[in-house]
Amino acid sequence: MRTKVLVADDEKNIANSIAYALKRENYEVYTAYDGEEALEIIGIQNPQILILDVMMPKYNGFDILKKVSNNMFFGIIMLTAKSELIDKVLGLELGADDYITKPFDIPELIARVRSLCRRIEKSNVLHEEDCFSYDTFKIKFEDRIVYLDGEVVYFKPKEFDLLAFLMNNKRVTFSREVILDRVWGQEYLGGTRTIDIHIQRIRKKLGRYGSLIKTVPKIGYKAVADINEN
Repeated sequence: MRTKVLVADDEKNIANSIAYALKRENYEVYTAYDGEEALEIIGIQNPQILILDVMMPKYNGFDILKKVSNNMFFGIIMLTAKSELIDKVLGLELGADDYITKPFDIPELIARVRSLCRRIEKSNVLHEEDCFSYDTFKIKFEDRIVYLDGEVVYFKPKEFDLLAFLMNNKRVTFSREVILDRVWGQEYLGGTRTIDIHIQRIRKKLGRYGSLIKTVPKIGYKAVADINEN
């Protein structure tokens, strides 16, 4: 089955050029020229990959991120004409997996789509445990499901990979660079700031159990088996 990709950009020449290149790579591609049309396609076609321009009429890229952020099946790449760090950070905080700044080379974008597809289809984490349980918090690694107070908590693919990696290596401190290499892999073209953003999102979703992920000053992060551990 071909991977479905939605390309949403109000600049039709850009959207159509991306769509043409993706179709040549055998992706099933849908195009939208505003945020409202993009949301309609998402609801009907359920694409695996979203390529979203930040600045679109009706709903912008950030608006769409807010509406789909709880869907663990989307991989999201943001297109932005802005180079300010705050815009990139906002996109990552809202659930984007990657971003690329205009103008860009189509082959680079295709490479990022391929990388994101691989990350979604196959976890880079080797799960040594069947599950992890602490009080009402439970992770089923093979099924890639997290329970909190008996309810399923939805994690995006890379959020789950990062959580699973840390929980399978409890009490081991990892630098951001090592985490990036072990979880994202060498194909990732972004920086270590994405680690901090993903940790923030994981802690927020875990609520009172977020303190199982500890910050190690000047180094990186580690996971513990009990929230009372340092």
